[in-house]
Amino acid sequence: YPVMSETNRYTLYEDALDLYIALSRANQWVSAHGDRDIRQHGLNRTEFGVLELLYHKGHQPLQQIGSKVLMSSGNITYVVDKLEKKGLARRRVSTEDRRLIYAEVTDEGAAFMERVFPEHANVISQAVAGLDVEEQKQAIALLKKLGMHAEQAYKLSPL
Repeated sequence: YPVMSETNRYTLYEDALDLYIALSRANQWVSAHGDRDIRQHGLNRTEFGVLELLYHKGHQPLQQIGSKVLMSSGNITYVVDKLEKKGLARRRVSTEDRRLIYAEVTDEGAAFMERVFPEHANVISQAVAGLDVEEQKQAIALLKKLGMHAEQAYKLSPL
């Protein structure tokens, strides 16, 4: 391999680093809009994410919720406990396999989501309105491609 100067090495990686920073900042600010909206309803991002999953996808095994809302399984128990205390979700033991425990939205949780989710979707829509609809579709496709590549590369990495 040819020897590279620090300047050439930086130039080689400059676009990737710029993308990383832009992606991080965009995520930070779009998330800030969503988090502010969720907090005014007495929930945090993870609680809202779990409740939204249960509302839109129905009851879910506790063991599978973490991978669907991008959080560790250890946190799921804590989050479902908090949603139960707020009356928005409950646990239910499977009738087929007593070892399997599901979380499901309560009637109160469903009413909460029916009231809150449309406005939350509007907040997110406004946060990403810096791109027109076609640009949003392009960004979705590109970010999915980027995410799949990064996931594969991570899984193949020896560390």
